[in-house]
Amino acid sequence: MTDADDGDDTVRCWLVERTYTDRGLVDMTYATPDGTAVRRKQVSTTIMRQRGSGTTAAVDVDADDLEPVDDAETSERYAAEVERVREQHAPDDEI
Repeated sequence: MTDADDGDDTVRCWLVERTYTDRGLVDMTYATPDGTAVRRKQVSTTIMRQRGSGTTAAVDVDADDLEPVDDAETSERYAAEVERVREQHAPDDEI
C-alpha cells in the first residue's frame, strides 16, 4: 500500500474527521499523511444508512482537489489521526 499512485497525481488521504450536522448530512475530512492538505466531502445520512457507514478509511484524491491546511496545530492533529487510522484500518474498511 502506498500513499500515492505511480503515474498520476492522486494522493491517498485518510479519514480524520466526521461531523453529523442537523441538516441530515455528514461532513467528512480526509487528510494527507503529513496533515498539510485535506479533501472535504458531504454525504447524506440517508445514504449512509442505506450503505452502512457510507465512507471508507482512505480515498484516492486528485492532487488538484486538495486544500491546504494553514494552521500548524490542526496539521499536526490531522497527521496524528491519519497515523492512527492507517494503523487500525485497511484503506477500504468502512468506518
